[in-house]
Formats: sequence, C-alpha cells, structure tokens
Amino acid sequence: MRNFFRFILPVLIPVGALVLVIVGTAINKANRPDRNEDPDQAMLVDVLPAVNESLVFTVESQGTVRPRTETTLVAEVSGKVTSVSSNFVAGGFFRKGDVLLEIDPSDYQTAVKRAQANLAGRKAQLAQEEARVEQATKDWQSLGRNGTPSDLVLRKPQLAEAQANVDAADADLQKAERDLYRTRIRVPYDGLVREKAADIGQFVSPGTRLGVTFAIDSAEIRLPLAANDLAYLNLPSATGSEKTDLPTVRLVAKAGDSASEWIGRIIRTEGVVDERSRVVYAVAEIKDPYGVLGEAREKPLAVGTFVQGQIDGIFGENLSVFPRHVLRSDNSVLVADRDKKLQIRSVEVVRSTPDSVYIQSGIEDGDRVITTAIEAAIPGTQLAVNGEIDESAEELTDSAESLLATAETEQ
Repeated sequence: MRNFFRFILPVLIPVGALVLVIVGTAINKANRPDRNEDPDQAMLVDVLPAVNESLVFTVESQGTVRPRTETTLVAEVSGKVTSVSSNFVAGGFFRKGDVLLEIDPSDYQTAVKRAQANLAGRKAQLAQEEARVEQATKDWQSLGRNGTPSDLVLRKPQLAEAQANVDAADADLQKAERDLYRTRIRVPYDGLVREKAADIGQFVSPGTRLGVTFAIDSAEIRLPLAANDLAYLNLPSATGSEKTDLPTVRLVAKAGDSASEWIGRIIRTEGVVDERSRVVYAVAEIKDPYGVLGEAREKPLAVGTFVQGQIDGIFGENLSVFPRHVLRSDNSVLVADRDKKLQIRSVEVVRSTPDSVYIQSGIEDGDRVITTAIEAAIPGTQLAVNGEIDESAEELTDSAESLLATAETEQ
C-alpha cells in the first residue's frame, strides 16, 4: 500500500493543480460581465446658444496719461532768487497767475525809474522843438516872403529827431518794465509742479532751468489703433473739418485687485501712420483729471498712469457673439442639432478679435454652437450635451425609483 501511494501521489498532485486552474478560469469567465461594444457611444460636448442681438462695436487699446500742456520754466532775467512759493514743490497745485518764484527786482526797479526819467526828458525836448517849428512858421509869414519854406527853415528834421528820441525812450521804458515783470515767475493756467529745479538764494541767468509744470484742466492719452480696427470706429478727422459726434472711451487703470474707471472722449487722430508699428494714434481727452476744478471724481487720474481704453464704435445689427476659439480656420463652426448630431456650418464673420467673433449669418437664433475643441469633426457624430439630462438615463432613473418603491411596499 505504501508503495502504491509512493507511485500515485507524484502523478495526482500535478493533475489536481491543473484541474484547479481550469475550474478557476471557467468560474472567472462565467462571472465576468460581457463587454459592451457600443459603436455609437455619444461624445460629451459643451455648447452655447446662438442669440441674435444688436450691439455697439468696441475697440480696445492702451496708453499713458499725459498732460495737455507742459511747460519748462526758465529764467528770462538774471539775479538771485529771493522768494519761492510754498506750492512750488513737486506735486504742488497752483492757480493761474500765482507767483511761483521771484528774482531780486531791485536792479530792474531802478532801470524802470531811469527809463521813466529819460522818457520825460525826451518829451520835454519834443515840446521845445514843436514850439520852435511853430515860431519858425510865424517868422516866415511875418517877413512876407513868397513860396513855401523849406523843411530846414521850419525845423522839421529837428522835430522828427525829437519825436524819434521820445519813441526810443518809450521803448526803453517798456523793456525795463517787462524785465521787472519777468522777475516774478507765473504760469498762465491752473496746474501742478512736476519738477523743481531752483530754490531760494540761487543765482540764475537768462536760460537757467527753474522747473517743469503742466496744466490740469485736461489730460490726453494716445491710443494706438490697428488698420483693421478703424473700420469699426467713427473717429474725428485729423483736420477737424468734419462735424461728428466724439466717440466715448472708457479708461480703466488697475492697481492690484482693484480697478478705477474714467470716461473720456476721442477728440482727434494724429493723421499719420507710424512707420514702424503701422498704427494710427487716436487722442482721448479727459476733463479735470485730478478733480480739483469742479469735476466730481472718486479717484484722480494721475499723469503717467497706464490705462486700458475701450472705444465705442459703430452700431451692428443681428449679430451672434461667441468666444474666438469656436471659429475654425475655414470660417465654420460646429453645431449640435436637435437630434444631438454634429453639424458643420459655414458662417459669415463680420469681425474677429483675439477674444470674440461676431457672426452675421450661417447660424440661426437658438442654434447650439459647440465650444469644446474637436480635432477631427465628423458630421452626424452622436453628441451628449453637457448639462442636459439624457432621456434614456432619465427613464432608467424612473424605473429604479419605481422598483425601489415596490420593494419597500412588499416589505
């Protein structure tokens, strides 16, 4: 018996292992669910409904706020600076006609008095010559001479010389008074001081730089516009000969997470095309940017601020606006029809920007335009629209809820 197991066991062990493997494989295959080969599996996509609307085209640009008028102050006379206004500092506000800086006027006051005295003397000489001319005329008549007396007899050259001396003295007085006036530095507008370059006690001569100021009644922003943007704007001409309504421009400046907005107008174009960038510059104007001349502002628009500009353009009717990426290279878009089948529609594009595309025709109001990127679009492909409940799924849900209710009732 022992010999029997010695010969049989080595044979039974491999056979048993093989049987176990075969049985386990069969059981796993029986329990494995059948693979559902569904050749018509739907493609999940996102869509946007087409909405025909009328709108105003806008063109975006950007630029830096600059003053309308900027002045470099220089001395016109020489002397020592004896007085400086408290507002004559960088960022200081001043009114039209305020004295910002004064040069020692003593020598110029003396020059005015000397010119006044010289003019008085010349006028006295002129009066004497006029009397002599009158006397020479009477003497000629009293002598009973015939004919017309010469200019020398009537002392007309001497009278003309005296009159010229008066005019010269009057001119000297005007120059002296102008020099005296120029000792007080004024600016003919309300403004701000950008830079201060001279101070009290400093000796200046004609041409010495004193500072820089700019007007604050209005500010300007040069906005570059590409050639293809001009067709959507109604801009004023460079010459200003055409009477058009000035387009509105919204200016936005961002500082961190906050943004401020101002409203201005496009007042002119520069009338030339930049040779390097091939753009045309439109000039936007904003009144009272600092809000100190009567314009109510939540926040001043400081000179030097970089702003984004959005210019209102012409009016467009019956347009559908979509994100730029929905437009294919052949001017077509993908549409999900009522049966959730993919369609390729050729469209007429009125305008295309880096962010948006404006479609005039090719799609109808209510059409669902696919926004999901599809590399190889095949017309007729079954679609599943994201956000819409599939009817079959809804039926399964209803059946499951019905079975659950039946089971609870039986219990």
